[in-house]
Amino acid sequence: MPVVEVEGIVKEYPGVTALGGVSLTFQPGEVHGVIGENGAGKSTLMKILAGVEPPSSGTLRVGGALHQFRGVQAAMAAGIAMIHQELNLVDDLSVAENIFLGRERALVSNRKRMESESAHWLAEVGAGFAPSHMVRTLSLAEKQLVEIAKAVSTGAEVLIMDEPTAVLSKNEKDSLFTLVARLKAEGKTVILISHLLGELIANCDRISVLRDGVHVGTVNADGISEIELAQMMVGRELGDMFPVVPEPGSTPVLRIAAHSSGGSDPKSSWPMGEIVFHSGEIVGFAGLIGSGRTELFESILGLRPAANLDTDWEGEPQGRATFGIWNQRGAVYVSEDRKGAGLHLDFSVADNIALPWLNRLGRIATDRRRAELRAEHWREALSVKISSVQDRVGSLSGGNQQKVSLAKWLEGDPKLIVLDEPTRGVDVGSKAQIYAIIAQLAAEGRAIAVVSSEMNELIGLCHRIVVMRNGDPVAVLDRGEFSEESIMRYAAGVGA
Repeated sequence: MPVVEVEGIVKEYPGVTALGGVSLTFQPGEVHGVIGENGAGKSTLMKILAGVEPPSSGTLRVGGALHQFRGVQAAMAAGIAMIHQELNLVDDLSVAENIFLGRERALVSNRKRMESESAHWLAEVGAGFAPSHMVRTLSLAEKQLVEIAKAVSTGAEVLIMDEPTAVLSKNEKDSLFTLVARLKAEGKTVILISHLLGELIANCDRISVLRDGVHVGTVNADGISEIELAQMMVGRELGDMFPVVPEPGSTPVLRIAAHSSGGSDPKSSWPMGEIVFHSGEIVGFAGLIGSGRTELFESILGLRPAANLDTDWEGEPQGRATFGIWNQRGAVYVSEDRKGAGLHLDFSVADNIALPWLNRLGRIATDRRRAELRAEHWREALSVKISSVQDRVGSLSGGNQQKVSLAKWLEGDPKLIVLDEPTRGVDVGSKAQIYAIIAQLAAEGRAIAVVSSEMNELIGLCHRIVVMRNGDPVAVLDRGEFSEESIMRYAAGVGA
């Protein structure tokens, strides 16, 4: 008997049918992948299973019994818990308090026991931080591990994970999938939503595909290829994911040298001495979570204190400067956290694009029409799928939000673009579009730095890859040296 069965599930919003009669079964002791492009209805279906939203029509059975969940607590009582793609943690509480928030009062009042049990669940998911840490001090990846620990600690029979590995390092992913295999062996059901098709094939028993709110098929993971899954998702054949990238120029745009932003010895040099970004060059930055990739660029661009970094811009030595000054020079940073540091979700597309450049664009703050014209330009240039530039950014898919985030900084005509996890949480079709945009920006002569946890992305897109470990760049690989093995060897410090 299926542990969960949905039949004819419909979900309608004003003017939109998100799910058009989806029927699926999930078996006990099964790892079941659910895939589809952004807007296909994956998260909507999972929210219905988890009691976050009610269906417009259709039936839901758990263990053969008919259910109509009237909230998350009702779903949890039936044995279903969900890890959401958007983090739901309280920054001003500790890790342990977040894990047990809304749970047994007796446990919450016993701090020692709460922290002891939290430490157990953190170890289960491979987290390396203490339960007493305040959540606001954690990185995005560490917060994701807290969400996973919180869900697993409920003892749910059905665990839904929405993009659980999007911000995790390889080691953290390995720990998570070891946990998933253990849950499966215990007879529990794990439902995985992910855009990382290779991970699903490697770890799932079956994979269901949604397209435009409709279930188009369920296949056994054993024997299916990523290309076949991608074609089921988009309903057409896909060309090469990665575009042909032109050879870079020789003009140096930015040079950084010599000192770590976080090392204890301010006189310690980087092994390669310096890193130079040339016009038209795409330089990738690889490393494990906590290796310091994001922190390096935040230090360079004035977003955090820099410890003895030497920088030259277009051949001229530069002292420490604010992010605003770096913007004026022509350097921009597209954050990995597009829904936190990157975009104003309640603002329109036009307002988001205009905000960083109000001074440079003159009367744009009061000239609404001019702001809309610039937004229309980027809508067309980047193929942003929206009905109007007045659409609220929070209503867009992940891929379209990322394009708006790019447009926001391209409006300033930058010479150096730092892209931090540019395709995190983005479907396969949108990924290919973003790769093409990056290649075009390089062809226009812009220097581009790509920070990514997806090694195939760096290998397929970049001219060079810098590998970081413990806050320092430890290797620079040219195209002929690219391989996942060589990157991981340097990243982990094994035989390097």
